[in-house]
Amino acid sequence: MNVTKVLDAKGLACPMPIVRTKKAIADLQSGDILEIHATDKGAKSDFVAWAASGGHELLNSAEENDVLKFWIKKA
Repeated sequence: MNVTKVLDAKGLACPMPIVRTKKAIADLQSGDILEIHATDKGAKSDFVAWAASGGHELLNSAEENDVLKFWIKKA
């Protein structure tokens, strides 16, 4: 997967991971991929809903050592 940008949102509580993601994805081109690292357990459902509502594609998600990782393709 060709990741365009990595966003470190570890240690941030809701809604900050989404706020930072919104800001980061605004700087990307359509089709670019943003990789997000978060530790807020609520981020799982937040990113699924946020990506769908914005027309973006949640390509994948994973959990590694208590860090949630998300890959979102910009619409």
